[in-house]
Amino acid sequence: MTAGKYSLSPDNGSGEQAAAGSNSSAAEEGACAFQLLHPGLNKTISFRPVSLERDVELLHSWQQEAHVIPYWNLNVSREQYDAHLRSFLADTHQTLYLGLLDGTPVSYFEAYWTRSDVIGRHYEAHPADQGVHLLIGPPEYTGKGYALPLLQAMVAFLFRHADTLKIIAEPDIRNGKMIHIFEKCGFVVQKEVTLPDKKGALMFLEREIFSAKWKQQWGQLPDIKVFAPWFGEDGGHERWGN
Repeated sequence: MTAGKYSLSPDNGSGEQAAAGSNSSAAEEGACAFQLLHPGLNKTISFRPVSLERDVELLHSWQQEAHVIPYWNLNVSREQYDAHLRSFLADTHQTLYLGLLDGTPVSYFEAYWTRSDVIGRHYEAHPADQGVHLLIGPPEYTGKGYALPLLQAMVAFLFRHADTLKIIAEPDIRNGKMIHIFEKCGFVVQKEVTLPDKKGALMFLEREIFSAKWKQQWGQLPDIKVFAPWFGEDGGHERWGN
């Protein structure tokens, strides 16, 4: 799997994006990329880029959990996982994030440009299409209704890129719970695809669908707190979309 990096700010019209990769000094300092007070949870969801030194032990432990193993297949030794994470952090086509609830790390996300990913061979990918993979790590946070708000927060974050009109997912077809969560977020199954490591359900989420579902439920678009080291400005609350 390959993936893609983002500018955290809306596109400036040039079509170019600032690199906001996990090897930035901000990542090493543990800076958050953004946060959102989710109205359905009344908890603050935040995302920070993964750091090898700080996060490898935690992420490796999550990969040993029974609910993660069947779909990620990374229940390998610490040394092997270290090498895996190093290679993913060095890949300029993806950005890795930890998702936090009120400051506690509970989830792992991989965000990427689909046109640079194997999934881009299975549909007509637009240059600004983005994709997402996620897992909930600690067993005590599974089955508690946290996966959907975390996914919604990440989607709101990705749609801050002005040219991105569609988010892609391809969960394992065996993972009915995750497919259901994507559907509740607004993703729609397109077809089954055969990927190198799984058979996946190719799913699309259109910006307009996500916006409409959010506004129908909560009355206004997500209010995101962005941070200067990652956003390229002085921070502040900004709403995505039109």
